[in-house]
Amino acid sequence: MSKPEEILSKSWREMPRAGHVLEAGNSQYYDTGSWSTFKPVLKDNCIHCFLCWVMCPDSAILVDDGKIVGFDLLHCKGCGICAEVCPDKYKSIEMVKKEL
Repeated sequence: MSKPEEILSKSWREMPRAGHVLEAGNSQYYDTGSWSTFKPVLKDNCIHCFLCWVMCPDSAILVDDGKIVGFDLLHCKGCGICAEVCPDKYKSIEMVKKEL
């Protein structure tokens, strides 16, 4: 598996064309959540329905012992999908603006 240093050391002629994922599972090497302006916050009334976990495009929902325990903010891009799919009765996830 290529690490970011190996990829960045290549010239533009050695790089694959855009859109090609040559090795699956390499997202662990890239922290992509640093540029987001909003972050999810989990409230105490979560019923652990896992709708947020299923719908998260970044796999940023942290689960432990069958319960939602938080968010991987290094990979969360702040899209708010988790908050949108949270059942209206509970709305256990709130999107808050990050402080700079």
